[in-house]
Amino acid sequence: MSATAVPTGSTVLTARALLLDMDGTLVNSDAVVERIWRHWSEQHGLDADEVMKVVHGRQGHASMALLLPDRPMEQNHADNARMLALETADVEGVVPIPGAPEFLASLRGVPHALVTSADVALATARMRAAGLGMPDVWVTAESVGASKPDPEGFLKGAAELGVAPGDCVVFEDSAAGIQAGRSAGMRVVGVGPRARLHGPDVVVDDLRQVRVEAVAGGGIRLYVA
Repeated sequence: MSATAVPTGSTVLTARALLLDMDGTLVNSDAVVERIWRHWSEQHGLDADEVMKVVHGRQGHASMALLLPDRPMEQNHADNARMLALETADVEGVVPIPGAPEFLASLRGVPHALVTSADVALATARMRAAGLGMPDVWVTAESVGASKPDPEGFLKGAAELGVAPGDCVVFEDSAAGIQAGRSAGMRVVGVGPRARLHGPDVVVDDLRQVRVEAVAGGGIRLYVA
């Protein structure tokens, strides 16, 4: 696409780096998340529908702290480790978000990083199951001290790429992730139906509605339909 060919009806964003969430943004892992967390909800006598409103975008122990506020954090961390192992082993139904393979292919040579609440093992398993390659730069659960909606992960991603937060655009689907991106001082492209509820700067149904163009001087131009 040439620099002047702006698709009709597109929003145009400029940036110097892109920060990408994984679950719900690049990879549809809802089937696994539903299986694991609904079973956990039953074990703890919680309303599974209410639990599902909380868990997307957060590290597991952070979700548990919200859902079981009186439970010691060491129990949450132990429970989280067990659930991470279950999620890593269960990739049935994990598929790419429509347009994700082409979107990632278009980022070759464009500064970008994966910023996910998954740990390395889970991120690697899900990206592989969806047929997607891991970016060269990633920020995972092991990399941060605080889960989304804290902005630490996105700020760390920007720092790893050597780009100011205000020059980054975040791609996210969840309330926690969108809040984290905004708190980091970044613009947010929301992906999918969950994102529409949480006020991103612009929202798309999936990644087929995004086009990326590298421009002179290291800039990025995004066309968001």
